[in-house]
Amino acid sequence: MSVKPEILEYIQQNILPKYKLFDNAHNPEHAERVIQNSLSITKDYDVDINKVYVIAAYHDVGLAQGRKDHEKNSAVFLLSDSTLAKWFSKDEMILMAEAIEDHRASNDYAPRSIYGKIVSEADRDIEYVTILTRVIQYSLENYPNYTPEEHFIRSYNHLQDKYGEGGYLKLWLDTEKNQRNLQELRESIASADKFKADFMRIFQGNLRQESSF
Repeated sequence: MSVKPEILEYIQQNILPKYKLFDNAHNPEHAERVIQNSLSITKDYDVDINKVYVIAAYHDVGLAQGRKDHEKNSAVFLLSDSTLAKWFSKDEMILMAEAIEDHRASNDYAPRSIYGKIVSEADRDIEYVTILTRVIQYSLENYPNYTPEEHFIRSYNHLQDKYGEGGYLKLWLDTEKNQRNLQELRESIASADKFKADFMRIFQGNLRQESSF
């Protein structure tokens, strides 16, 4: 089963370009990764691939109104998109909006449907270098006056708070990829020397990219 061509065309032309306006940690490449992760997860579940695709594509568009409550704003944006009503019923639109609301990692409740669990799992995108790069990019864009050491401390604390043992990250589906990568990430941040070396390598690389523009 594949996504309807008309849905693909509409989203690729009208929704995914919106991610060009967001920070580097939530750019079009991030949206595409979440879409591909979501579609990969669907292979193990009896779900509508069209809904999965739409949810993944819209999951962060609410960042246009800022990071705070972006998941709620993303859900509102989806519900207000009259074009989607050509392909989905009102109940289906509500289901997709709820899935988007439920995807945020800091939520302390389980997603209300399998669709919410899929996009939540897909958005985790647990890969050590990718996550560290996104954390550094976010820090550079939002804390431009920080020293390298302050960026390092902020990044390390964030990764420990979210991904460390007892962190607030929750995985709602038992996907082998995320479980394996989470363990590898925890091992990487547990070694202070390794993490500092990895951080400085990626940090300096991003500084060179910024200075080239």
